[in-house]
Amino acid sequence: MTFSKQILSTEWTFKDRDDETSDAWMPVSAVPSTVQQDLIANKKLEDPYLGFNELKARWVNEKSWVYRHVFQQPEIPAGATVALVFDGLDTFASVKLNGKVILESNNMFLGYRVDITEELRSSPESGNVLEVEFDCAQHKAIELRKKDPNHKWHGFNGEMGRLGVRKAQYHWGWDWGPIIMTAGIWREVRLEVYSARVGDLWPQTYLAPDHQTATITAHAKIDVPKSEGCVARFHLTLRGKEIAHQDIPVSSGQNARTTFRVNNPELWWPHGYGAQTLYEVSVSLLCDANELHNVSKKFGIRSAEVIQQPDKHGKSFFFRINGMDIFCGGSCWIPADNLLPSISTERYRKWIELMVEGGQVMTRVWGGGIYEDDAFYDACDELGVLVWQDFMFACGNYPVWPELLESIREETAYNIRRLRNHPCIAIYAGNNEDYQVQEQTGLTYNYEDKNPENWLKSDFPARYIYEKLLPELVSEHSPSTFYHPGSPWGDGKITSDPTVGDIHQWNVWHGTQEKYQIFDSIGGRFNSEFGMEAFPHMSTIEYFLEKEADKHPQSHVMDFHNKADGHERRLATYLVENLRLATDLETYTYLTQVVQAETMMFGYGGWRRQWGDERKCGGALLWQINDCWPTISWAIVDYFLRPKPAYYTVKRVMQPIVIGVRRSHHDWSVVHAVPPKQSQYEIWVASSRQEVLHGTVELRFLSVVTGKDLRAPALFTDVTISPNGTTDITSGIIDHVAEPEPHVLAARLWIDGQIVARHVDWPQPLKYLDFSDRGLEVKQQPGASAGKQLLRINSQKPVKCFVFEERENVRISDSAIDIVPGDEQLVEITGLSDSDLPLRYRYLGQ
Repeated sequence: MTFSKQILSTEWTFKDRDDETSDAWMPVSAVPSTVQQDLIANKKLEDPYLGFNELKARWVNEKSWVYRHVFQQPEIPAGATVALVFDGLDTFASVKLNGKVILESNNMFLGYRVDITEELRSSPESGNVLEVEFDCAQHKAIELRKKDPNHKWHGFNGEMGRLGVRKAQYHWGWDWGPIIMTAGIWREVRLEVYSARVGDLWPQTYLAPDHQTATITAHAKIDVPKSEGCVARFHLTLRGKEIAHQDIPVSSGQNARTTFRVNNPELWWPHGYGAQTLYEVSVSLLCDANELHNVSKKFGIRSAEVIQQPDKHGKSFFFRINGMDIFCGGSCWIPADNLLPSISTERYRKWIELMVEGGQVMTRVWGGGIYEDDAFYDACDELGVLVWQDFMFACGNYPVWPELLESIREETAYNIRRLRNHPCIAIYAGNNEDYQVQEQTGLTYNYEDKNPENWLKSDFPARYIYEKLLPELVSEHSPSTFYHPGSPWGDGKITSDPTVGDIHQWNVWHGTQEKYQIFDSIGGRFNSEFGMEAFPHMSTIEYFLEKEADKHPQSHVMDFHNKADGHERRLATYLVENLRLATDLETYTYLTQVVQAETMMFGYGGWRRQWGDERKCGGALLWQINDCWPTISWAIVDYFLRPKPAYYTVKRVMQPIVIGVRRSHHDWSVVHAVPPKQSQYEIWVASSRQEVLHGTVELRFLSVVTGKDLRAPALFTDVTISPNGTTDITSGIIDHVAEPEPHVLAARLWIDGQIVARHVDWPQPLKYLDFSDRGLEVKQQPGASAGKQLLRINSQKPVKCFVFEERENVRISDSAIDIVPGDEQLVEITGLSDSDLPLRYRYLGQ
């Protein structure tokens, strides 16, 4: 018979397991879902994202829940199998069919398939009763912890019993997210009926070094009672056009494999470097000439390497795609919601589109969340965003009971097999910050001891997972993908070592709380985490505030929606050091966003410049792109996909060609605000283009007070811009005794007569500057097309951080702009109708 499936998404009910009242069962709109979503739909729970409702929802975390569905037996031809398939159960689940337990689950990250052919009953009167009981993960975690009192349950964030549970770790609460312990059928559940099927299809690719040929080996795993008379018909296509096909007899081991050779292959590239070409391989299973099942997968042809070579800075760490060195600027990704089934395919794509529009080449799927939905990786493939994929371990010393190790083994193999066709995935990393936990809590780690059995007996047994179990599974199931034991990690050296591997540089905000103006000087070979907090947009704040009286920066509910330890002190520190303070919520919100934008500019700008210095810095992934609820955090785009000003700062720094100018840092706090007598400045151009370019560079010296040129502009013509690197243009001195007015350094770059890059360097700190009477002018260009506006922005004096209001479904080409006299800037706005009010805007000192 031909393979068929029936998705079991509707006609479910659920209840509190311990509620025996007659009206306990409540309807479920659809699965996948979580119990919180279903309680909200039944008006039994207030939205936990509003006000203090998270606290009101904590009772749900303490309960166990049961879901029930009654279905009729599907038609089952003779010899056919009926499988019940769960793509995800969260987390401790006991599945009963007609009163019999058919599955016990304790791993949220695993899919399950159960043969239920013999358990079905055909009576239409009674039907088949499917029940899924979810035990309380919070209680189970505490029980597991108590069972192993000898293990050192060390870690950051949440109940440490989480370390023994294979559930998304952020559900226990993080320093940017609430404690919402979801339970439920969180991914698709279905019936499959078949006499034979294709269990897996893997297009394993090899690209020749000269890129002239590629070899695609298609592996098909076949589930069939007997292989005699069965053929796997493989097809290779590009944009719907067949390139090749091959019929392969199914082996006695129920496998089939064929190899295709492609001449002059079209390669898959990250966006900005080439096309995102996707081939497709399919396999049809034919038994006795009848097609029983067909499976297809898209994939890309590309090579991906992590280059680690000794150099003058230590040991490099950067990515080479298709033989091309790529500076991987981007961001870290956390789950986009605490209620995971609410993230639609469209919402995933909007997030990835924002990354691409923002010039971000790579995103890091953080290890305290989930192995993401297929829609996430599909969008990264199609839009050209590289993925750094952590395995799901974060901020803790994980135990290694035999049954837990076996569950981790199954989870890892399952997810690598699910993801390995995606060309976006460039690296697997073993964990997030677990080696930092080891260092900070004094756990035993002897890098020179290479005996895995000793690791299991130590008080840091998780080393066995990261340095033996995971790399072996990656080698087996996706051998061409680079494996990195952790993030951060550097050949067994201390995780803060800037000369090797990747680092999480948190000495701005956390740690020593350095000035953000020196961010680039404390980076490493690859900066895979760093950040600065900022408030979300006012519309997002107004969404979660329930009372008008709470609309001030220090209200109780505002603090409740910021989960970072010590956020009050740290936000206050960076604000008071740099900006003139305000107490009204709207201005305060804007000021936090200015600080975040400036922090990203100083970090990203400097690190991208270092790319040209023998790849001293191979990439920068800010913490973080997104939020999982409406909150105050390090995200540069808030929960409702509204970009903060820092998003635009990163977008400008990540353009293919950028110009940078900055003066030497004068630490005003150390010298007690005594101004410098001189300031050294430098100007450079960074390019990711692969060809040599020629351009003209202008550097102006402008008075912050009057907007006038304090000296003649410096002009550099026919500048040769180095490919895929950095070109130093000039350096010089500002004599503040001879020229006491505060200077703005404004740089522009022309190529082929067009301005392609700008940058403005300001005296620091900004709080010492007078921003009054800027003479700003914003005019709409007449004759714009429907749904599109072009704004012309001028000023008589330098303007700092000109920011537009963000609205849903409205896109702004640029924001958080610095404007100087004589340099009109154009901003395109799409999505506004003629009847909409113009976007509001503000700037520093307004």
